[in-house]
Amino acid sequence: MTSPDPTWRPRTPPPGGRAAVPPGPGQESVWDYPRPPAVRPSSEHVVVRLGTTVVADTRRALRVLETSHPPTYYLPLADVAEGALVPLDAPTTVCEFKGRATYADVVGRDGDGSPVVARAAAWTYPEPAARYTELVGHVALYPGRMTLCTVDGEPVVAQAGDFYGGWRTRRVVGPFKGEAGTRAW
Repeated sequence: MTSPDPTWRPRTPPPGGRAAVPPGPGQESVWDYPRPPAVRPSSEHVVVRLGTTVVADTRRALRVLETSHPPTYYLPLADVAEGALVPLDAPTTVCEFKGRATYADVVGRDGDGSPVVARAAAWTYPEPAARYTELVGHVALYPGRMTLCTVDGEPVVAQAGDFYGGWRTRRVVGPFKGEAGTRAW
């Protein structure tokens, strides 16, 4: 394996004197991601399972990239299993960049057919800010509330913290917001 580039410097250095991990070949540093976030199309194969149900299976995801965060994957609603999302009237949250998010429960089935429900585990931006209109018709899911999320067959590690929806894979290096000592980032 090739070593990381010793001349690499992050676009934005982590606060508090922490060092950014230099990306190796084929990797990205979350410290090179922009703020405000960028939206990038992805042809990676993304599969989400809750219980034994395949909630989503797509090669048409959008990756939202924001400084210090692993990417959040937004999946086309057309590639989500029918009945897997149950919209909620509340809560809603507001992102300073993307606008107001609405939430949904995610519903699957266990091996014995009994329902599995991940409460408020999905969110959408039905009317996002002008810069993020491509998110319309897409849904993001908290990977830590699903049974399994994979990107090109690699199991995803959920971003730490109960508020963040980032998807950690070998492709991205940190440190990541949400880990111990990053609350003020």
